[in-house]
Amino acid sequence: MSERRLEKSVELDATPEQVWAAIATGPGISTWFVPTRLEPREGGEVSRDFGGGYTDTSRVLHYEPGRRIVFGAGPETADGGPQHAFEFLVEARDGGSTVLRFVQSGFDDDAEGWENEYNSLDKGWDLFFGNLRAALTHFPGLPVTVVVSFVSAAGTRADAWPLLLRGLGLAAVPAVGAEVTFAPEGAEPISGVVDVATPEFLGIRSASGLHRVGAEGDSGCGVSAYHYFFGVPIDRAAVTTAWQGWLDGLFPQPVRS
Repeated sequence: MSERRLEKSVELDATPEQVWAAIATGPGISTWFVPTRLEPREGGEVSRDFGGGYTDTSRVLHYEPGRRIVFGAGPETADGGPQHAFEFLVEARDGGSTVLRFVQSGFDDDAEGWENEYNSLDKGWDLFFGNLRAALTHFPGLPVTVVVSFVSAAGTRADAWPLLLRGLGLAAVPAVGAEVTFAPEGAEPISGVVDVATPEFLGIRSASGLHRVGAEGDSGCGVSAYHYFFGVPIDRAAVTTAWQGWLDGLFPQPVRS
């Protein structure tokens, strides 16, 4: 295994205390990533729900309050440690702003498909750190209800997107800044302004939340829907059922014998 690492540096117009709460507590992480529970101490348990029945449980590997936290992620390796480590470092800047530095380690470039995994995670972290910036900018301090749905689809990202767009009621990928409505069958429509439009993800910001649909992968495809509802009452179970049912209908799963 190499020392290959995925690194990000994110400038945020928020105080170090706000950023720390967003990256080192379960409710904070849930405002921009996936539903997360976390025991804030070294050795504390971290559990994440990626939707569609996919979950991950690991441990806090390092905890330096207000400054640095490191989580394990993925299945355990032969030596009993985590497959990956996520490191977050909070650095204060003049004027009350903050730089968040992130490193993901644990990539095995001897393993088949590692490069596709690396590239997919690179794009995924861009989305999630964009979510973090948007949450701190537009919905600071508000409680969040997170709904995440996921399916694994045959084919590639390019195969999945035409189905997703038609399923959302869109004729083509809209431009950033356009006002659109996501209208999936079986779920309540959501209207907002497009704030994410990449080959992997399409997202809108509504009056009360962030809503993202994604298709990732060129050899087998992960298809996701992420919803972050801020400060409004939401029936999480019902919304999850509706969006998971929509994805399952678009991408039927093979019947297991």
